[in-house]
Amino acid sequence: MTVFKLALVQLAVGAQKAANLANARAKVLEAAQAGAQLVVLPECFNSPYGTQYFSDYAEEINTENMSESIAALSSMARDSQVYLVGGSIPERDHKTQQLFNTCTIWSPQGTLLAKHRKIHLFDIDFPGKIVFKESEVLSAGDSITEFTTPWGKFGVAICYDIRFPELAMIAARRGCIGMLYPGAFNMTTGPLHWELLLRARAVDNQIFAAVCSPARDETASYHAWGHSTIVDPHARVLATTDEKQSIVYADLDTDLLDSARRSVPIYSQRRFDVYPDIAAKK
Repeated sequence: MTVFKLALVQLAVGAQKAANLANARAKVLEAAQAGAQLVVLPECFNSPYGTQYFSDYAEEINTENMSESIAALSSMARDSQVYLVGGSIPERDHKTQQLFNTCTIWSPQGTLLAKHRKIHLFDIDFPGKIVFKESEVLSAGDSITEFTTPWGKFGVAICYDIRFPELAMIAARRGCIGMLYPGAFNMTTGPLHWELLLRARAVDNQIFAAVCSPARDETASYHAWGHSTIVDPHARVLATTDEKQSIVYADLDTDLLDSARRSVPIYSQRRFDVYPDIAAKK
């Protein structure tokens, strides 16, 4: 199998968790019925995005005694028979009570394959435009995350993580064919950097890359940029959308990885005698 269908669910997210979960389920099933085999949900898909919401919407991630959102994600993956990158939810660690921004990844059997806690917290200050500090509430993760599918391995990171190229570099050098980023850039950072960063992560590493945003809600306290996008190893945009709720689809052909790397053979031309290989194990 060299070709498979990726879907990004740009979800409308409101204040009611149960409604968000039901909407996500409907859209994941819709994507599967359209032929998607790998489906991605957006950052904070079960709650509004904002430091004032994280504690109230937080859940423990426990596969034996599943919380509301975790049970919903497991059943979505199982009932749709897809690999599901479950966006992210606010996670409460049951031992330390710390809060994390966490993505869970699920198999078509509904089993948990991996968990990624956002490594780089979104602390920014654009004077006169936006100030946001996730670190006021959230703790940072400390692990790089990958998972395996029949088409190859993928790396997973969340939103602000995309600005740090080391994650994609390490994933690619460990054999990943793509990076998947649930995210929620805003109306300041989105127009400036959303597509630019995605295409840079793809072309620097000759991998597929995708970012999945919530839909924009003008009545919310945080206005997401939207524009969920999929790009190929040449950094060409395969599919994108606007700010409204929608599903973005693209057929990914893994043979393109080899042709891109033969055309511009950066994998054999790197000079690790001049600079270190950041993916090398210590």
